[in-house]
Amino acid sequence: MAQAYLILMASLLQFSHASVYKVGDSAGWTTIGNIDYKQWAATKTFKLGDIIIFEYNAQFHNVMRVTHSMYKACNTSAPLATYTTGNDSINITTKGHHFFFCGVPGHCQAGQKVDINVLRMSETAPASAPSGPTTAISVPSASVPSPSASTAISLKASKGSFSKLCLAMAAFVSSGFL
Repeated sequence: MAQAYLILMASLLQFSHASVYKVGDSAGWTTIGNIDYKQWAATKTFKLGDIIIFEYNAQFHNVMRVTHSMYKACNTSAPLATYTTGNDSINITTKGHHFFFCGVPGHCQAGQKVDINVLRMSETAPASAPSGPTTAISVPSASVPSPSASTAISLKASKGSFSKLCLAMAAFVSSGFL
């Protein structure tokens, strides 16, 4: 039973290393300042579990999640979701493209749109093998002691209650209650 909990905890810990991205960084979600959201997104490596935050003045903007064809045409007729709080947090739970734009007339056409692309694991690996000859190197094996219960749960946890829950589960399992 304890082994099952450890496997479950290990699989869930991948989400505890999620990153939080504020769209547009310090400028936020706006039409002021000529923000290049395409360039902003191109400098990020989005992963499953990441949180995308849209901060904006809700009197003048919103966020619509749309399909690719709607994104290309700035078509606001049938969004997949609409956010209007001015401080919207969106958890990325699927791989692939996630298209967003402001639905206020003229804003998408002015560039207030972003494509958040979560790559598959194979797409994040280098595209080609290193060039030149390679040589196998023999490395002697080393004896590494097993971690003690106290060091096993001293993981660097990310902010948030999910990480704390995982650490609590680890402490519970390692203490022998199961």
